[in-house]
Amino acid sequence: MDTTAAGGPSARERILDTAYDLFSRHGTHAVGVDAIVAGSGVAKMSLYRNFGSKDELILEFLRRREQLWGRDFLIAEVEARADDPAERLLAIFDVLGGWYARNDFEGCSFTKLLFTIDDPDHPVRRAAVHHIDNVRAWLLGLASDAGVDDPDGFSRQWYVLMTGSLVSATAGDTEAACRAADLGRLLLSAALPARDRQATS
Repeated sequence: MDTTAAGGPSARERILDTAYDLFSRHGTHAVGVDAIVAGSGVAKMSLYRNFGSKDELILEFLRRREQLWGRDFLIAEVEARADDPAERLLAIFDVLGGWYARNDFEGCSFTKLLFTIDDPDHPVRRAAVHHIDNVRAWLLGLASDAGVDDPDGFSRQWYVLMTGSLVSATAGDTEAACRAADLGRLLLSAALPARDRQATS
């Protein structure tokens, strides 16, 4: 963490902390620079000195979001709950279900951005797509290690299940993760070699 000479968080860190909280809860489109300035207690000039534009601040937010939500939370929790790759695939929905049930569940910042930015060449949209590619690469690794047929196609199907459960949970379906897990077991059983199907049934 960046700090000032007095030991407190730097202006950059205060700006990013405030932006992270506001962007996570309300989305990047709904939160203006003035709200971030007010929440962080810095001057607007300081914000633009540390981040050249709102888009640059959003990109930094996405980098932090991927680290905190993706690597430190989702992947770490899944790895802690299971050792077998096939079981890790199913554990994803256990972790997501716990997230959906939290009072501070705010949905997926990356998915939200895809619906607010149409330009495929916009750097923020590209960053959101890159995150999705990273998630699919993780799923591809799990699918390959599990020995499923066509791990690339399977990982894309698994991501559809994850995203579908996320949208359903956002709409108020409290059982969305359980429903996705039930479908996942069917998908996984069909994709595994016959000798491995018993373990996932």
